[in-house]
Amino acid sequence: MLKNKNSQGFTLAEVLITLGIIGVVAAMTIPTLIQNYNTKVWDTSANVFNRKLEEALKTMNTQQTLAGHTTTESFVEELSKHFKTNKICQNDKLLDCFSETVYWGGGDATPEEVDMSIIKTAKNFGQDDWGTNIVGVQFANGVSALIAYNPTTGENACTQDPYSNQITGGDCLAILYDTSANKNPNTSGKDIRSLNVSKLGSGCVAEVNGVCITVAAQKTTPHFWNACDSTGNSTDPDDLKFMSDYGINQCCRPVDCGSSGDYWAGAVKTCGGVSKMPSLTDLGKIAAYVYNKDSIGANEDFFNTLSVDSVKMSEVGLTPPYGSVVWSSVEFSTADAYHRTIGFNSSYIAIDGRSSSDCTTICVSN
Repeated sequence: MLKNKNSQGFTLAEVLITLGIIGVVAAMTIPTLIQNYNTKVWDTSANVFNRKLEEALKTMNTQQTLAGHTTTESFVEELSKHFKTNKICQNDKLLDCFSETVYWGGGDATPEEVDMSIIKTAKNFGQDDWGTNIVGVQFANGVSALIAYNPTTGENACTQDPYSNQITGGDCLAILYDTSANKNPNTSGKDIRSLNVSKLGSGCVAEVNGVCITVAAQKTTPHFWNACDSTGNSTDPDDLKFMSDYGINQCCRPVDCGSSGDYWAGAVKTCGGVSKMPSLTDLGKIAAYVYNKDSIGANEDFFNTLSVDSVKMSEVGLTPPYGSVVWSSVEFSTADAYHRTIGFNSSYIAIDGRSSSDCTTICVSN
């Protein structure tokens, strides 16, 4: 048999080089292809869900069952008649319908991890005025969601018009939904989508016995009044505006605050108003948390009988183990305000001069 001396195969080195090149190209392109595929799947799922939701809300509009609900629970019950659901999770069981962790961020922001166990009310969606709970839903099409309903009246209220087919109910609800049925990546802009959710979270640096602490304990810069008289009033426009803006009833007269300034008023400014300062009840709850007690009443005092938890004290911004004195929202007079000492082994309510620089500020969200 004649052999073609010119025929030859690939050498082992050539095969290995080719496989290496193929591997490098695959490593560069496959993740992009997978990402593009996932994005298409998420987008398609979101589009289908949005269409079905809009159809359900339009039907509710026609039947005049879109507006007028006072609770999210009532709204979701009606919605489930028009958008098939597999499961509805009440406010105390939301994680039975939704993922425990979501990564949330808008625009170019890096998504941050959010503990979904603290997401309970419309306020956690940024809807501070609605005052309703969040309800969880698992829809039959595989999308899971958290829903809050808008029961308010006025300009931004949920509206309906049975003769219009244009009302989609977008002003009626805030909704966070997962197009991948709680599977990863649980990230906003990917499988996590939303409507009317301007934020996700409590805005709390710590949540203590139901008290949302928005600013942990810190020293405060004093405020200086221009023309406060002996009765705690002023005719100065700037003084009057400051008192009006922050809900302060009395300014601090010069004989009391003088060159030191009004540290209590400075604390009020730091928090954004008296309403965002802790009440005596709030301070009792914070103290109970720090000392691992079931409760401490608003006016309850303990002297040399408590044991501080240094880790919990750090969580609320106090310096362990000796703690600090914390201003309350309660004015006593033009010269004084109430505070609570949260110390090493004692906690008690007292009145301090508003010019005192010893007190610290904690801010809360009520």
